[in-house]
Amino acid sequence: MNVTPVAYRYARSLMQLALERGELEAAREDMFLVAETCADSRELRQLLKSPVLKADRKIKVLGRVFGGKVGHMTKRFIDILIRKGREGMLPEIAQAFQAAYRNEQNILLAEVKSAVPLNDTARAQVKKMAEERHPGKTITLVETVDPSLIGGVIVRIGDEQIDGSVSRRLSDLGRKFSENPYIPEI
Repeated sequence: MNVTPVAYRYARSLMQLALERGELEAAREDMFLVAETCADSRELRQLLKSPVLKADRKIKVLGRVFGGKVGHMTKRFIDILIRKGREGMLPEIAQAFQAAYRNEQNILLAEVKSAVPLNDTARAQVKKMAEERHPGKTITLVETVDPSLIGGVIVRIGDEQIDGSVSRRLSDLGRKFSENPYIPEI
């Protein structure tokens, strides 16, 4: 999901408020719950984007969905979003908040794709490599299994990608063979 600059602004304002009140961890947990709930419920996302439902009705529905599960500050923040007509951006804002939280806490996500699940040794090697490339940051691994890689791993940290997969090597080899320098072209 692409996150718009407006979503980042709302996420940063919630982050600032949470820092001022000393409720950063509670806000992180709340926004994680909001992001997961919105990702799991297509109906909720449609309700948030619906121009037919009035703001007070949306506030009641979200009160029932998140009632007792999120803190007072987060509930008020969601109410403000609804009154401003930005409730359709709630999933995006929740995602942007998670990114802002990681940035604030110096946490980097290292996305690792492998053909088979990583063992502890491979996991430690990937984490060590990421920590060497980004000193002073806490590295969190997010692992996915993709059998189409055949073997090896692809590590993505921010904008940087390291592709050590067998499928990539085979692709490079195939390209190299297609460029036969021994046959003169006429």
